[in-house]
Amino acid sequence: MQYATVRAETADRILTVTLNRPDKLNAFGPQMMQDLLDVLDAADADDEVRVIVVTGAGRGFCAGADVSSGRSTFDHRTAGARHRDTGGRVALRLFSCTKPVIAAINGPAAGVGASMTLPMDIRLASTSAKFGFVFARRGIVPESAASWFLPRAVGMQQAMEWVATGRVFGPDEALSAGLVRSVHPPEELLPTAYALAREIAENTSAISVALARQMMWRMLGEPHPLTAHRLDSRIMSQIGGGPDPTEGIESFLAKRPPKFPGRVSADMPAIYPWWRDEDFRPFDE
Repeated sequence: MQYATVRAETADRILTVTLNRPDKLNAFGPQMMQDLLDVLDAADADDEVRVIVVTGAGRGFCAGADVSSGRSTFDHRTAGARHRDTGGRVALRLFSCTKPVIAAINGPAAGVGASMTLPMDIRLASTSAKFGFVFARRGIVPESAASWFLPRAVGMQQAMEWVATGRVFGPDEALSAGLVRSVHPPEELLPTAYALAREIAENTSAISVALARQMMWRMLGEPHPLTAHRLDSRIMSQIGGGPDPTEGIESFLAKRPPKFPGRVSADMPAIYPWWRDEDFRPFDE
């Protein structure tokens, strides 16, 4: 399928999503939001997609919100309580995704360009990357649900420093704070992301990864490990004797690569889905 602001290409069970407005440093706007939502919906429905890699075209990852409309860019007062942040809709959709998402941050990532990577599972950066949670320098607040995701990624102290100053920082600082997993020369960024994606696609159960992704993200908000114990006990009672665990054991004993038959589109246990973005309710209802 063709999209206006992104490219989506699948090869070797890896979907590469490229933010594709290079003349604007891939600035984010309503059309990119819709394109990303559509891409993620299609990826979740496609059992041939095992891993998603997100990167940017040209020299930028995403320079932030497209402010070409000037002072009205962030003016949503007419919508009132019914306004939904566009970056937040993408973040929530990433959060509920059944496929692991790897960010290959090839250049500047500022504002929503930085915060949209937070619900992605693994972040790799190029030596050309720069980051900035610049909201306070534009007179707005962190969006894309960054106030939930960022402290969980790097801790409150580091998150608040970056948000309060709004300063731009480089990949080495991002690495030392744990915002990114690793830093690579530009020519090695995507090959490293693809090698990691293939490790997942070739050796693991799609259902196992989908469930584990949701379990770990959602447990970040739980106050006691008993909730996790109840959840994993319930899931194991539903899938433990099924086709994927059987194949996992048999392939291990036979010392051969596994061929897991389970499909995320059809074979997830009854407990899933726990929550969907469409359950959102405006604040005034």
